[in-house]
Amino acid sequence: MPLKKQVLSGVFWTFSQQFGVQGISFLVSIILARLLQPEEFGLVAMIGIFMGIGAVLMDGGLGQSLIRTKNPDQEDFSTVFFFNLAGSIIMYGLVYLAAPLIADFFEREILINITRLYCLIFVFNAFSAVQVTRLTKKMDFKTQMFIKIPSLIISSAVGIFMAYSGFGVWSLVWMALIQAFLQSVQYWLWSQWRPSLVFSKKKFRNHFKFGLNLTMSGLLDVLFTNAYTIMIGKFFTATQLGYYNRADSLKQFPVKNIGVVLGKVTYPLFASIQEDTVRLKRVYAKIMKMVIYLVAPTLIFMAVLAEPLFRFLLTDKWLPAVPYFQILCVNGILYPINGYNLNILNVLGRSDLFLRLEIIKKALIVVVLAVSVNFGIFALLYGSVFTSIMAFFINTRYSGKFINYSAWEQTKDLAPYIGLALICGAILFMFDLLIPTAKNYDLVRLLLGSLVGCICYFGSSFLLKMSATSELILLIKRK
Repeated sequence: MPLKKQVLSGVFWTFSQQFGVQGISFLVSIILARLLQPEEFGLVAMIGIFMGIGAVLMDGGLGQSLIRTKNPDQEDFSTVFFFNLAGSIIMYGLVYLAAPLIADFFEREILINITRLYCLIFVFNAFSAVQVTRLTKKMDFKTQMFIKIPSLIISSAVGIFMAYSGFGVWSLVWMALIQAFLQSVQYWLWSQWRPSLVFSKKKFRNHFKFGLNLTMSGLLDVLFTNAYTIMIGKFFTATQLGYYNRADSLKQFPVKNIGVVLGKVTYPLFASIQEDTVRLKRVYAKIMKMVIYLVAPTLIFMAVLAEPLFRFLLTDKWLPAVPYFQILCVNGILYPINGYNLNILNVLGRSDLFLRLEIIKKALIVVVLAVSVNFGIFALLYGSVFTSIMAFFINTRYSGKFINYSAWEQTKDLAPYIGLALICGAILFMFDLLIPTAKNYDLVRLLLGSLVGCICYFGSSFLLKMSATSELILLIKRK
């Protein structure tokens, strides 16, 4: 299949998978949020960092190494499979033993049993990690969609039933565990690949050398991505952490459905053209503008309409999360762009520079956290916005050198889209103030507001002949 057609197919099926999975997850989260209390979401959020650390150590960056390796053979895949499996068992054992310490840190005894059960996901995911990598390398996102959606539907049904039956936080734990188990089983059933009883030390060293820096970077990323969860969980209440967790999850909905979708396609795409820097820059610029074109207005409009959105979807008990959500929406605009810049370094084999940049950014986060924690939870959230902006300039400063696409040039390309989204967001805010008859009807405010915002933004971008508008129209026509 020609590269262009393969990319379009990958984007289409990844969007289908992401919108299907996230759409179902979104509906399930609404139902669970109505059935459960904020504190119960906060309890699960407390162990998120340990899940993240375990996942990074288990894989060791070897999956990305396989994707960027040209023509990996059976020895490559089998070696990585057995490393992942052994790593997952070791990680589970360590977390099992550390569960009492985790519970003591957050002063929540129930976290002992939650942690020991939830972290079985490590082992389930390890069994299918290579199958997922092979499908991603081939840009076969269609198969992944038909695996994830049935697993999600079944596990969600179990979770909702348990929540309705009064199992509380355990409904969230079992839902995640069942989903991971069903996905792992299906990847084995659908995949044509099976491991051979081989382990090549030479192959392992090659992948490990590349993956080591990514592992260290991944650990730093997980640690500091969850730093806000740790700080809120430690110094504030579980209920406040629950508000933060729901606000962040709702913010991530458009980011994942747009940014992460293209992220899944861009890494193997960038890897396939890594030797042609001119083409790499051209493709990267198009994808970056397309992502911001879609993500920026979505997050800004959601921030403007946050109050009716939360009340309509989650009920009044979640309204304290609205200001958290509005701040996090600003934070999320540059999130996918930062990821794409780092993908450039990975596909060019500069995982050493990737690690160096992560250390610099994490040092910045430590400083911001140390200063802001003394001024309350909102200071922490505003600090996350500041670090997101600084991360953009740090990433583009270095990755831009390799493809001749400087931070200033990227900023000039992105500014018109973000600026237009802000202007349309201000118009939407004024419009929402001027419809008093709809104040008591959240659904009416959401529908009218969304319509006005979309007409304003997409109509203006079309009249201004923005390049991303033309690219989106062409993409839709081709499908």
